[in-house]
Amino acid sequence: MLDLKLIRQRPDWIKEKLSSRGVTAEEIDELLGLDEQRRAKIVADENLKKKRNDVSEQIAQIKREKGDASQAIKDMREVGAQIKQLDQEVAELDEKVTYILVRLPNIPDDSVPVGPNEDYNVEIRKWATPREFDFEPKAHWEIGENLGILDFERGAKVAGARFVYYKGFGAKLERALYNFMLDEHSKEGYEEVIPPYLVNNDAMFGTSQFPKFTEDVYTVINEGDPLTLIPTAEVPLTNYYSHEIIDGAKLPIYLTALTPCFRSEAGSAGRDTRGLIRLHQFNKVEMVKYVKPEDSFNELEKLTADAEDILKKLKLPYHVITLASGDASFSSAKTYDIEVWLPAQNTYREISSCSNCTDFQARRAQIRYRDENGKVQYLNTLNGSGLAVGRTVAAILENYQNEDGSVTVPEVLVPYMNGVTKLIAEN
Repeated sequence: MLDLKLIRQRPDWIKEKLSSRGVTAEEIDELLGLDEQRRAKIVADENLKKKRNDVSEQIAQIKREKGDASQAIKDMREVGAQIKQLDQEVAELDEKVTYILVRLPNIPDDSVPVGPNEDYNVEIRKWATPREFDFEPKAHWEIGENLGILDFERGAKVAGARFVYYKGFGAKLERALYNFMLDEHSKEGYEEVIPPYLVNNDAMFGTSQFPKFTEDVYTVINEGDPLTLIPTAEVPLTNYYSHEIIDGAKLPIYLTALTPCFRSEAGSAGRDTRGLIRLHQFNKVEMVKYVKPEDSFNELEKLTADAEDILKKLKLPYHVITLASGDASFSSAKTYDIEVWLPAQNTYREISSCSNCTDFQARRAQIRYRDENGKVQYLNTLNGSGLAVGRTVAAILENYQNEDGSVTVPEVLVPYMNGVTKLIAEN
């Protein structure tokens, strides 16, 4: 959530920065107009309350002196009615201000390319040259089905489209990958966490999924209260310190977790209908950081490097792009997407998104720290995929496939696969 004080102080700058994220100047003007009305009524309300308190003391004094306080009492009843009316009007204006404020995206950093969509994203580096095949590379779903390690048909039978069964060495490969990722992130200083997979509305609001993306999640009712299946471990990891004040000496704090992720993705009809790229349920290893504001952009570079390191050790070609202002997530001030090479599609596809959310989530979730001077202030949060496991499986199947239909296991995963070096179709 943005700082309303900052919007008051620099309205033209806010309008300029948010215009690249689809926010109109009229929305900001409406917000400021409502805020001005609210503040004026708060002042009037407080003045009346002060008057009521002062007169109440006078009434008490008159009564002690056996005087007639009836007129003063009558006047205060009218003042009380005015206060009640103003309190109601302030509450209504509070609601209108909050409604707009929580729907404003984060301010894009000055280093972010300006543009409305992915066409304005900028490639900043590539790693490794994609393999040249001397045969026609197959898509990962075809490879997986031929090997008997992915079963989309039965996944659809049991749960519907965009669900899958991993079988045999498919399940072992998925498990090998996320254990490898967690081990690597632990070496990099992340503390491993197993968080709740269901979270309340307050947690979803804290990381900005609510109220904007309520249609893209699965929500259940537990004892009358809604709980949402997490769309990403970012939600429970970032909210771990919600409504708390952290000792600044403990920062930075790094957390990592493997969780299933659940996304209905209401707007994704017709996209990636086959394979592991866009499922309603998938595993992902997440990295989350709590850092001091002055360190956050350096920490973003390190976070991205941590995700890249997984791909380097798996020897999977990738590139890194900076997302344009209109393509970045709602809560992000700057995002790097890492896209892995998929030979069958002859293109790079997203496998990790690493974002600096500055103090945007911290304000919504009320996560603060006490600095060396004892001052309490909002910290910065960062998150990144390290990696999306199913998409990594897809990349391995396609990049490591052999002409005979087998798939070579990446060297770093062999110990996690109990020495298995090649996936072969089981008869």
